[in-house]
Amino acid sequence: MRRFFPIVFVIFMLGTMPALAQGPLVGPLVAGDTAAQDRIILYDLSNMSRRELSFGPKWHRVWGFSADGCRVLLTLSEGRALGRLYSARLDGSDLRELVQYNELPDSRWGVWDARWSPDGSKIAFTMIRDQSVSGKIEREYHVAWIDSSGGAPQFYSVTGDEHEPQWSPDGQWLAYIGYEERVPGVDIYSTAVPTPEGSAPVPTIREADLWVVSADGQTKVRLTNFPVGSVRGPRWSPDGLLIGFTYSPSPSNDQFWMIANEAGAIPTQLSGEWSLVLDTTWLPDSSAMVSSVRDFQGTRENMLWRIPLVGLADTNAVPFLVNRDLAFADYPRFSPDGKWLALRSVYNLALVDTTTQAWTILDEGVGGNTPPVWSPAGFAGEVACIGQ
Repeated sequence: MRRFFPIVFVIFMLGTMPALAQGPLVGPLVAGDTAAQDRIILYDLSNMSRRELSFGPKWHRVWGFSADGCRVLLTLSEGRALGRLYSARLDGSDLRELVQYNELPDSRWGVWDARWSPDGSKIAFTMIRDQSVSGKIEREYHVAWIDSSGGAPQFYSVTGDEHEPQWSPDGQWLAYIGYEERVPGVDIYSTAVPTPEGSAPVPTIREADLWVVSADGQTKVRLTNFPVGSVRGPRWSPDGLLIGFTYSPSPSNDQFWMIANEAGAIPTQLSGEWSLVLDTTWLPDSSAMVSSVRDFQGTRENMLWRIPLVGLADTNAVPFLVNRDLAFADYPRFSPDGKWLALRSVYNLALVDTTTQAWTILDEGVGGNTPPVWSPAGFAGEVACIGQ
């Protein structure tokens, strides 16, 4: 049975799909890639126009912008092959491959989940390597970084199963999740009794905790240490004080948590009932999180909820956006100034004016299924990007 809520916004459409841009982009910009992964689309909100970037018959994935907004960060791959990391100007020119790595054949390494630091000095990413171990190929994942101009990767993590790098708003810290293996116990709440030395190996499971490392690599802190279950989706509050994350005692049974970025900090549980958390972001003023959640408070469909930082979201969370025309909401992302909210709705990129609640579908007829990314607050328009 569908549950109805008393909080309803009056929402109306802004217009139709933006026309192709005819001049320099002004911004703010929101970028996405297509369902076919054949191009990247930049939407200019100053005049509701768009520009399409295509770099040949490869799979495209856009990850973000440089600190000044003058370059796009992307990966390109030959189909399902491991991707390579590039940056390009906003008009698609000056495509530069950024990571140089000669220790393995080209087919056995790649890059994913790239993030340009807020100060523009570094690019963090997940480095994927297919290593030969005892005659067998084993895939490793390391959180690595390069200077913004590119070069050989330097590694923040060394255990070989780290993912989801996320810069703090000031660029001084990088959060990520690191997986370890353990022997499961008799239920999800227990670990196994140690096996006698010399006994036959038993199957293990991978579970992750949350880590942070300083930008200079000198300080590394394990922020969570759950005895069972797994952490994913670290998200920094805009003020840089807190990191929200999803904790799953067992797969697909998710809870909201947060923790301060301090050694010895105690994680705070924000929900107790299990649900399916798809993606989370923060309100621009850091007062709460906004999450796309399914099977939550009696609602089957995934929709956006405001997750409070005090109490339990199971009863205290309220719908953030009630709009039946924007069904199956996912990947919420606020513009740096908080004026706009971009999200995915049934594979379409939607844009909502947070002041008036007016909305439009930006990529009608195109579709996609990856998070939108915003140009940074420092973007002064394409005319300021000469030589970048």
